[in-house]
Amino acid sequence: MSETLDYRQIEGLSLFELMEKALDVKLAERGARFGLCTITNAKSGGCTEDCAFCAQSSRARGSAPLYGFKDMDTIVREAEEAARSGAERFSIVTSGKGPPPALIDKVAQCISRIKGEVDISVCASLGIMDEAGLKTLKDAGLSRYHHNLEASKGFFPRVCTTHTYEERVETIENARRAGLEVCAGGIIGLGEGEQDRFNLARELAGLQVDSCPINILVPISGTPLEAMETLSLVSILRTVAMFRLLLPWAAIRIAGGRERVLADAQIMAFMAGADSMLIGGYLTTRGRQVEMDLDMVSKVKELWKAHRR
Repeated sequence: MSETLDYRQIEGLSLFELMEKALDVKLAERGARFGLCTITNAKSGGCTEDCAFCAQSSRARGSAPLYGFKDMDTIVREAEEAARSGAERFSIVTSGKGPPPALIDKVAQCISRIKGEVDISVCASLGIMDEAGLKTLKDAGLSRYHHNLEASKGFFPRVCTTHTYEERVETIENARRAGLEVCAGGIIGLGEGEQDRFNLARELAGLQVDSCPINILVPISGTPLEAMETLSLVSILRTVAMFRLLLPWAAIRIAGGRERVLADAQIMAFMAGADSMLIGGYLTTRGRQVEMDLDMVSKVKELWKAHRR
């Protein structure tokens, strides 16, 4: 279905027709699988890039915390806490266009120590990287590299001008060549239309990503998008369903913005084909209590089971 799906087939469907098709695909292709991950903001602020949505970018007027790479003991403790909370994956995230060699070495040491002490898969999101740097991380024990496209190729120049969409694609391809799984998605609500979101999903499908996070813009004061109107619930759910139909094999991961934008309607995203989520905090915003998320996962699985009867 994903290879032949055309946007015209999507736009004519009602929300609930789209959600039903997406949930059927999710359960047929991935069963009752539900994934949990968490991140650490291991190096924050001071980014040279001008991504319009980000509090850490060069265009933002100061609200993001600013600090260098965290102490390794602190990161290992955070990985231990993530494992205790039920997360299967722990991602080390740093700000900046890409890591210098010294930072790659620090992250590699950190990955190696986590793998030796904590029962959890380790991911990383360090920006634009070449194959050699990614191979260093893979050899240290990294299993998956995260690098979002952020927006479709056609819309991307409205999001960032300090690097290109093609550089992001190249990083994803470098991760593949280094033997890593790939986590890549984007952020919705930047002013793009539904067809832009469809195009983004199709581009990610072409890259055969293993995991696809969908972030929902929470406008941050001091950024160029601080006055952007929040996406409607209908638009968000239609987007989740489209991503599932175009990436039937992938984990569709609801990430930033799910608590504040979806609020009490979060569970509906998982009835629209999503089957993974980021728990705990994000880069510059807080999440909600992990116990609440685990309770929601239990309810989602109950609903999936009822749908298959």
